[in-house]
Amino acid sequence: MKVVNLKQALLQAWKERWSDYQWAVNMRRFFPRGATWDILNLAEALLEQAMIGPSPNPLILSYLKYAISSQVSALPALHRPCLGRGGGGLGGGPGRGDFCKCSLPAARGVGILTWRASTLPPRSILTLPEVCVRRGSAHLQPSEGICAGSAPRGPESQLKMCLERLEKMLGSTKNRALIHIAKLEETSSWSSVEQSLVKLGESLSSLSNSPLRSQADDCISLIKSIPTMLSVHSEQLNKTGFPTVHAVVLLEGTMNLTGETQPLVEQLMMVKRMQRIPSPLFVLEIWKACFVGLIESPEGTEELKWTAFTFLKIPQVLVKLKKYPQGDKDFTEDVNCAFEFLLKLTPLLDTADQRCNCNCMSLLLQECSKQGLLSEANMTNLIDKRMADREHAPHLKSAENANIQPNPRLILRAEPTVTNILKTMDADHSKSPEGLLGVLGHMLSGKSLDLLLAAAAATGKLKSFARKFIKLNEFTKHISGEGSKGASVRALLFDISFLMLCHVAQTYGSEVILSESSPAGEVPFFETWMLTCMPEEGKILNPDHPCFCPDSTKVESLVALLNNSSEMKLVQMKWHEACLSISAAILEILNAWENGVLTFESIQKITDNIKGKVCSMAVCAVAWLVAHVRMLGLDEREKSLQMIRQLATPLYGENTLQFYNERVVIMSSILEHMCADVLQQTATQIKFPSTGMDTIPYWNLLPPKKPIKEVLTSMFTKVLEKGWVDSRSIHIFDTLLHMGGVYWFCNNLVKELLKETRKEHTLRAVELLYAIFCLDMQQLTLTLLGHILPNLLTDSSKWHTLMDPPGKALAKLSVWCALSSYSSHNKGQASSRQKKRHREDIEDYISLFPLDDTQPSKLMRLLSSNEEDSNILSSPNRSMSTSLSASQLHTVSMRDPLNRVLANLFLLISSILGAKTAGTHTQFVQWFMEECVDCLEQGSRGSILQFMPFTMVSELVKVSTMSSPKIVLAITDLSLPLGRRVAAKAIAAL
Repeated sequence: MKVVNLKQALLQAWKERWSDYQWAVNMRRFFPRGATWDILNLAEALLEQAMIGPSPNPLILSYLKYAISSQVSALPALHRPCLGRGGGGLGGGPGRGDFCKCSLPAARGVGILTWRASTLPPRSILTLPEVCVRRGSAHLQPSEGICAGSAPRGPESQLKMCLERLEKMLGSTKNRALIHIAKLEETSSWSSVEQSLVKLGESLSSLSNSPLRSQADDCISLIKSIPTMLSVHSEQLNKTGFPTVHAVVLLEGTMNLTGETQPLVEQLMMVKRMQRIPSPLFVLEIWKACFVGLIESPEGTEELKWTAFTFLKIPQVLVKLKKYPQGDKDFTEDVNCAFEFLLKLTPLLDTADQRCNCNCMSLLLQECSKQGLLSEANMTNLIDKRMADREHAPHLKSAENANIQPNPRLILRAEPTVTNILKTMDADHSKSPEGLLGVLGHMLSGKSLDLLLAAAAATGKLKSFARKFIKLNEFTKHISGEGSKGASVRALLFDISFLMLCHVAQTYGSEVILSESSPAGEVPFFETWMLTCMPEEGKILNPDHPCFCPDSTKVESLVALLNNSSEMKLVQMKWHEACLSISAAILEILNAWENGVLTFESIQKITDNIKGKVCSMAVCAVAWLVAHVRMLGLDEREKSLQMIRQLATPLYGENTLQFYNERVVIMSSILEHMCADVLQQTATQIKFPSTGMDTIPYWNLLPPKKPIKEVLTSMFTKVLEKGWVDSRSIHIFDTLLHMGGVYWFCNNLVKELLKETRKEHTLRAVELLYAIFCLDMQQLTLTLLGHILPNLLTDSSKWHTLMDPPGKALAKLSVWCALSSYSSHNKGQASSRQKKRHREDIEDYISLFPLDDTQPSKLMRLLSSNEEDSNILSSPNRSMSTSLSASQLHTVSMRDPLNRVLANLFLLISSILGAKTAGTHTQFVQWFMEECVDCLEQGSRGSILQFMPFTMVSELVKVSTMSSPKIVLAITDLSLPLGRRVAAKAIAAL
């Protein structure tokens, strides 16, 4: 029979809507059997005709499926990545471009996924010949349909041929990337693929041919790897020390014991992912930092804080880390492995044991086992190994500390006690105030208070603790027909709660005291007094504040009471009113002394009255005197300072109330903290009684008369040489950040980084700088990305500073800071320490990126001055609203400074890539984008890359190191249809 044109036959089939069976019958009639079938390239013709329109033609594809099911030799066409035909369509017109296709198992068989790269992304996953698997053997189902004319092949050879084609197609990263996009486009189709894989895997066990089974397993693995294409990162196995983890843990233990564990957990996970740290080494570095912090912490409160952090908080952090996906690894094994490594650091463990007077490792292992972080067998094994090591260690117990209880044991015991005290304080105080007083008295003895507070801080109970004491302090306002005994109990409850709250505020920060949102009604007395009257580091008080000027009649009666009575009355005394009136009373008494109305002996009697019964009045009096001294000239300060000395000296007599000695210890510590600033400024010394409490830690660290820039550069040089940041360095950097401001601090440290020329030094500098920036990551990131980087990238005279290695290091630091800030910012996880820091130049970021797109931004004006054609950059095409998709604009608030800065930075990067001039700044942009891809979290939505204009994708893939399908997937927002279309087009063009 005369052979008709194949395309005409297909056109007729489409016009007349033949079924697949009818099509096969007619094809046998039109075309004789024989070698001509291969020449006709039937599969290629069918694919070409099916892909002409905007979406695949299901009817033509059904012919293709039927043809392959009938053993038509279509397979040679399937493995070609592109059909370079421009042939006519079903309507006889010209084709619309190249056709890209990839194959994958689907619906119990092999599916084929095809779409045109020049149009929309894939609309469907199409089913091709089903690989039927029967019990005992697997083979392609034969059919009596049209035959290819070559000799019939056995089932295994046909399966082998299918697998070879499939392996070849899936071996291409480009094809897998396209399938990755298709999976996101049609999730329902992908679920059928997964079901098919399960069935195929089950059936392979019955296949006797092991090479074929192995080949099929490889194909299944390749398909399973498609959804996780972006999550595979090689871990750093050539390093053993990770200074960023070390510094982040030290920073948290030194300055943020009260912080919640979740932000710390997420920050540590961010560092682990960005630096690709293996889990055992990651956990090891956390423990190393804890032991170093424990060893170098100053004696007293700081040592107790570090002990609580190590033995109570870090195990809780690891419990949360355990919940993060670990892949195939068991986190408890990683913890065990970390402890095995830690055992080898014998000098570190021996020094910690000597400092803490106990076997630290043993206690820590028991705590971790209790939290489910270690198996019983592993714990026992590790304890035994450490015990054997300690036998050979230097003598750890000296005669003088043999009877001293080790802090770790005390802290572990204090933790359940905190819970019991909280329950006790929940009871009705009016029913048994004497019983409550007994509990509080026990808390005041020795170092009990600091132990309990450290345990409460490390376990997140300190805020609750503080609220209970505020409630108790408020309870003492209520007076109803009390006798002398009831009055003394009430005075003691007021005094102890007031002193404890002051001590908590000074030790852990005043934000621990403040309630989240005060309920309707008045603000508690202590909160009011603390906010307006209590001196703190960096806080300037106004001695003329209304808080210091209460009712004049109450002041007069208080002055009379202090001046005339031999001792303070307790019955019906309103202590909160006395504490608010004492400031004005002290002013009157001071004026009378200055004018010769009162003698020094009278002043002694008054100060004895103030500090004789309740120490709180002395604290309130000194708080005002500190504010007052600041306002006086050098020659006017003597009498005020003398009065502070009088109030700071304890009164030891028979008439003092219960627990006086214990209360004086806390009072003296509070007064010393309050006076530290003003005594330093006035070069005055006041001998505070030796109370057994530690002196102020990390006080007055900066060398006198040395410019702060010199201190910053020399400190950073020392840290870089050492390779880690210690607690003292952290406090110095924090002080410098306060003194110099965010821009000064960030700018000078970036200059130090850009001076480095050795690769290993720059990498270490980045790891340390990131950790230092954790002091206030949000503000420092805004400054780095919003001011410092744009200035470097737009000023050609500074481009030479961006050469490799310092430029590459700065790109790495910028990405790390951007990712960390954006991640924690979206979750509202700024620490309380960062929240209270003075906010600088927030309004600056609004001018940096105006909300009204008709106004060119500050950056665009900067760029225009450096470009030949200023119209290109200031044109509407470069505005924010056209750079980001409509979907992004609805979900991202551009009123937020960080979002503005990120959008602005990516706009700048886009303009650099599209500019005619290339240089080190262009190379910097490439490094920045490469680091973004390296640090990408698999499956993360709303990362910093969402601020990248889609127009950048085509520019980026022109760069040789960025021209890979994986990078295209990483840099485009695949959650948006437009993103998927851009990615598919870019991958097809590679």
